[in-house]
Amino acid sequence: MTAQDKQHGMKNYMEDLVHDKLPKVLKSMPQICDCERCRMDMSAYALNNLPQKYVVTQLGTVYAKVNVIQMQFDVDVTRAVTDAVMQISQNPRHDS
Repeated sequence: MTAQDKQHGMKNYMEDLVHDKLPKVLKSMPQICDCERCRMDMSAYALNNLPQKYVVTQLGTVYAKVNVIQMQFDVDVTRAVTDAVMQISQNPRHDS
């Protein structure tokens, strides 16, 4: 493993997209609980319903970001996050 490999590591870039989109979706739904447990459950639900986008190098990150620009990809992420918010809000696992 080179120093560059250690610096960059491996990452599912989709996690960044979901974590960026979730607060935006929740902001439009103020009646939905946004406690940390619910947000984590929502993120996990959305990520389990989206394809993985693993990147290893800085170039891979740039390539993944270019793909994100595509309108359909953004729609898919928004749909998965919105569905996750609705599912988790109907079945929250947090303490009341």
